[in-house]
Amino acid sequence: MSLIRRSNVFDPLSLDLFDPFDGFPFGSGSSSSGGGSLFPSFPRTSSETAAFAGARIDWKETPEAHVFKADVPGLKKEEVKVEVEDGNVLQISGERNKEQEEKSDTWHRVERSSGRFLRRFRLPDNAKPEQIKASMENGVLTVTVPKEEAKKPEVKSIQISG
Repeated sequence: MSLIRRSNVFDPLSLDLFDPFDGFPFGSGSSSSGGGSLFPSFPRTSSETAAFAGARIDWKETPEAHVFKADVPGLKKEEVKVEVEDGNVLQISGERNKEQEEKSDTWHRVERSSGRFLRRFRLPDNAKPEQIKASMENGVLTVTVPKEEAKKPEVKSIQISG
């Protein structure tokens, strides 16, 4: 079990779900097997979906925009959705389908993940969600959310009497 997670669990702008039992044999996480759970009432995610669920996304803020970069190797732009919910929640989702298995094929190793992913981010107040642009190149989705210009404080000159 890794002690360091790449995603920040305490990030108030991220709406990802954190499963503290992920990786334990009795937990609800994707690493658990479905059959021998000690807590069968816990909700379970399909291992297929969970394998691809953690699409890695970087979010940086520049003076002009919030820029999100997601690694989505092997996906076509038609297989990825970028949406805004409730006016301020950016949602990036998609699905990678399993390869068709032929009866004559012998698989030696299957490491590439398949399934759905969904990531949500609450946009800050200075974002302009109506002007979002998205592009995809070499398996990297880039979503650019322009920012409102910072209002400069008004400076008022005061005459000194006397």
